[in-house]
Amino acid sequence: MYYFDKPGKENTEQTLTLACKRGKELGLNEVVVASTTGETAYKALEILKGFRIISVTYHCGFKEPFQKVMPDDVRKDLESKGVSVVSSTHALSGVERSVSKKYSGCYPVLLIADTLRLFGQGTKVAVEVSIMAADAGMLTGNDIISVGGSARGSDTALVLKPVNQSDLFDMRIREIVCKPRNF
Repeated sequence: MYYFDKPGKENTEQTLTLACKRGKELGLNEVVVASTTGETAYKALEILKGFRIISVTYHCGFKEPFQKVMPDDVRKDLESKGVSVVSSTHALSGVERSVSKKYSGCYPVLLIADTLRLFGQGTKVAVEVSIMAADAGMLTGNDIISVGGSARGSDTALVLKPVNQSDLFDMRIREIVCKPRNF
């Protein structure tokens, strides 16, 4: 396992390189990457040759009602290059975030998300985007590399057995390839 001194975008290239190396060692062929704007997905295309790349972005309305976060032209370009792009509701918040904002209180899915953040924001994101990709029908069910980050870029890579959200507790995080040590 590799530790970065701090989280952030500056770790993206090394995260993807480490993910590629470990994925090849394990004979894996699917990689899920969190990519809001497409920047990380483009970098994944450069580094993760030979892998099927699934890019997961925010759901429509995440930042502004009825507005997409990833521009349509970027999505189409990535798809033309072989990347599967998923735009989906956050698996580890979704409607619960809305209920929490209105009524306050403690909600199970938000607790799960906060527990995963004990390992860093990127760990939570990597788990979450793997669920979102699975729920979109983009995964085979075999072990994958899942890549997440803290705000922008990537700084965490996991080897995991993906699941649909209805089977969350059957997920297995098999390895932490890399993550920030200080976050």
